[in-house]
Amino acid sequence: MDQRPETVSTDADPHLQLTERRRPGRMAKVSPELVPLMRRQAPSAPLADAAACRACRDRPAIFPFTMAFQPIVDLQESRIDAYEALVRGPGGEGAGHVLNQLTPENVYAFDQACRVKAIELAARLGLDRQLSINFLPNAVYQPRACIQATLATARRTGFRLDRLTFEILESEDIADVAHLRNIIAEYRRHGFKIALDDFATGYSGLARLAELKPDIVKLDRVLTQDCDRDRFRLGVVAGMLRMGAEIGVKVVIEGVERAGEAEALRSVGARFLQGFYFAKPAFENIAVDADITWPLLVS
Repeated sequence: MDQRPETVSTDADPHLQLTERRRPGRMAKVSPELVPLMRRQAPSAPLADAAACRACRDRPAIFPFTMAFQPIVDLQESRIDAYEALVRGPGGEGAGHVLNQLTPENVYAFDQACRVKAIELAARLGLDRQLSINFLPNAVYQPRACIQATLATARRTGFRLDRLTFEILESEDIADVAHLRNIIAEYRRHGFKIALDDFATGYSGLARLAELKPDIVKLDRVLTQDCDRDRFRLGVVAGMLRMGAEIGVKVVIEGVERAGEAEALRSVGARFLQGFYFAKPAFENIAVDADITWPLLVS
């Protein structure tokens, strides 16, 4: 097995960033031990609203951190379609290093700082594609208030709002679906796209897909790993692709690590893929179309 260094897929966004399962060569979004921590740090409304607002407004000192960006590729157009923002330490440390510094006092301010950092850095790098930012809905206490720093940063940097995608982690246990719908409605009001991430490893699968009606579904690595050697897995992915086409949902396949997987996925109609095979997350930088190994994917 390819022994790649441990990586963390979190994102630049709300509430909040998550880490990977600690397995070489695998990218995952949620570290089980961090989810309870995030829930403790994001109390439920309405009691938490005032405290959370103060935390965002007062902006306590935040430890240093930055971002890496990993491309999502479009096989049909042979171009990078989007980038996912992933939190990193200032020296390139993984997300776990950053998240271990979270406390109940700084979590809300950190969330706002993450959104700002991702958009500012993306704008400075000239990112002209979609920018994906993961978030935990349970930590968004008031959608309209929590989005203000994001809107202000986009205006200041000239980053287009319709290029922002917010990813809902399917592995996050959503206690208040009505609240989540309010978040989605507010985000869409500003032109943001909504993605359902970690699909196939979460709490409700197809039921949540039907209920939330996202613009994008990101299939977890558990469905695509070794799909070129497992007809059952490949058949499940093919079925998801057909369903996505039927209901008008874009399907992105995560965790592609080998040429065989990429070829098998392309053979069943997969168009949007993400993973180490194409590009690793670039620390404070972005890959460009020429960096991707397109020739290996030509029929």
